[in-house]
Amino acid sequence: MRVLAVGGGGREHAIVRALYDGGAEIYAAMKNRNPGIARASKEFELIKETDVRKVTDFAIRSGVEMAVIGPEAPLEMGLADSLEAEGIGCVAPKKDAARLETSKSFMRNLMKNHSIPGNLDFEVFDSYKETKEFVMGYEGEVAVKPVGLTGGKGVKIQGEHLLTKEAVLEYVKEILDKSIGGGAVVLEERAKGEEITLQAFCDGKSVVAMPAVQDHKRAYEGDRGPNTGGMGSYSMADHSLPFMTREDYEGAMDIMAKTVTAMADEGCPYVGFLYGQFMLTRKGPRVIEFNARFGDPEAMNVLPILTSNFVDICGHIVDGTLSRSKAAFAKKATVCKYVVPEGYGTKSMAGLPITVDEKAIGKEDVWLYYASVNEEKGHVLTTTSRSLAIVGVEDSIEDAEEACERGLSHIKGEAIAIRHDIGKPDLIQRRIDHMKEIRG
Repeated sequence: MRVLAVGGGGREHAIVRALYDGGAEIYAAMKNRNPGIARASKEFELIKETDVRKVTDFAIRSGVEMAVIGPEAPLEMGLADSLEAEGIGCVAPKKDAARLETSKSFMRNLMKNHSIPGNLDFEVFDSYKETKEFVMGYEGEVAVKPVGLTGGKGVKIQGEHLLTKEAVLEYVKEILDKSIGGGAVVLEERAKGEEITLQAFCDGKSVVAMPAVQDHKRAYEGDRGPNTGGMGSYSMADHSLPFMTREDYEGAMDIMAKTVTAMADEGCPYVGFLYGQFMLTRKGPRVIEFNARFGDPEAMNVLPILTSNFVDICGHIVDGTLSRSKAAFAKKATVCKYVVPEGYGTKSMAGLPITVDEKAIGKEDVWLYYASVNEEKGHVLTTTSRSLAIVGVEDSIEDAEEACERGLSHIKGEAIAIRHDIGKPDLIQRRIDHMKEIRG
């Protein structure tokens, strides 16, 4: 089958590799020359992923039968709508359904109107005066979120990133004045606990869950520094997490299933990959956000252990027959760590070379995924975003983390950074202890 793959990041390299292993002939559209995607592709073009017309024209010329869209920005621009209008089935939601991610106010109101459990108290504002009145009169702490897309870096939490109500209002003013994420702001009650990611395949009706993953957003070890798109992640061999109960997992899945049902009732059925970011609290899982695609890096935890044919699953998603699909995952633990340009999260050092000894990495039996790099004249160069990731897959988190580190030892660069603490026992134990404290 000829398949269009859209996007040039680490998530998209994971998607392309799974498609390739499933027997697909890949035609890739990406803004940067990702060497991993380029090598796996029958043909590729360097196209801005949000240029809907150019991507659609490339798909038509290539004669693709199906499209898998990786990043969120093209969804907001209606790429899935455009491709489906040309008869190309998409493993991705149309523009209206993608509002689960592209509009935080839509998502919150959907949950509220359909009485979906796990929602947070929230208010939406486009006026600084009204926001100030609310903040000064609110007794608890809030999470401040631009309504629209910000590349995973727009959320700031009172008591963590914003230490006072005055700091909250300064950030609100910045969002409104600079029209960050659309120029409106959602204020939500601050949920306290441990964050987890649960992803699922969806065909508009059925929802098939994947293993739970925990991502690490902070740039520096010890969960310090600015928020990023994600520095790395891990998962357990039993597809849970060390501090997660079976009731947590089932509760989160119930929320996702009810959300997909609500989307169908609203007349915009959700098709594709659904990413639920949850906070496990004393009262159970609460929704932090939904994303209308695979997580990055979480895709790199689940796709290497998918034992079913990914192309077949995607075909069932497009055909609306997911309930007849088999989506099985190996009982393996995974640890993913990103290599990023120095300064990532504040001001990245772009355009510098990274040396990747692929032959040596291959001998370590780990997975290498290229992300936001450019390949020029045989050299891999950093951009302003994450560069590449190594994923260790073993029987335990400890063994997977050690395998990941062995792979990372074969990557060199004069200005790169890695969060080495991800997946290590001390950090995981802190998460376990924190959840015990939360549950009381």
